[in-house]
Amino acid sequence: MYKVFVNDKPIILTSSLKKEENFPVFIFKNILVDEIIYRLKGGKLKGVYLFSTNLEEDWQQFCNNFKLITAAGGLVVNSKKEILFIYRGEKWDLPKGRIEVGESIEDTAVREVEEECGIDHLKLHQFLLKTYHIFYQGSEIRLKQTYWYLMYSNYTGKLTPQLEEGITEVVFKNEVEIKEVFKNTYANIILVYEAYKAN
Repeated sequence: MYKVFVNDKPIILTSSLKKEENFPVFIFKNILVDEIIYRLKGGKLKGVYLFSTNLEEDWQQFCNNFKLITAAGGLVVNSKKEILFIYRGEKWDLPKGRIEVGESIEDTAVREVEEECGIDHLKLHQFLLKTYHIFYQGSEIRLKQTYWYLMYSNYTGKLTPQLEEGITEVVFKNEVEIKEVFKNTYANIILVYEAYKAN
C-alpha cells in the first residue's frame, strides 16, 4: 500500500480490497491522476482508494505524473522521552529538508534537523518510514517523498529556530503536549509518530 496526501486527504494506492475508511474506490487503470488531485484539492473528496492489480508497476506509473522531490528528516527523542517539534506556517511539524547533491539521505536528515533546530549531539538510530505528499510549486505539481529517521539527542542547550526557513519555535514536547500538537499538524507527521510508537 502507498499513501499520498493532498492537503492531508489521502490517495491510497492498494492491491487489497479491504477498506478502513469510507472513501470511494477507483480502478487505478481507469483514472486520470490529475482529475483525482483536482477533486481532492477542491474539497469534493475526503480521500480515495485506487485499486491496483500490479502495485509496484502502478506506483511507478503514478509517480511518473510528477517531478519527484526527495527530502529527509528526523523524529528526535531526548533523555526525558520528549519529542522535538518545530512550528512553521501556523502548524506543528518535524524538522526535514531537501537532499543536496552528493549527500546521503542519512546525512541530509541529520543536517536538516541540526540546521532547523539549532541542536547537536544527534545520534541517528534507525529508519522509520517514507511519507509522500503532493504540493504545487508555481503551476507545477510536485510529489515529495520524505525519509524519516529516529534520532536521539542528549543536547540540553538553547534550541534556535531557523527563522529564514519560516520556523518560529523549536521545542521538545511530552506525550500530553503531543496530543495538543496533533490538533494542528499534518497527517504525515502523525504517521511518523505512529511508526515511532510501533517500534
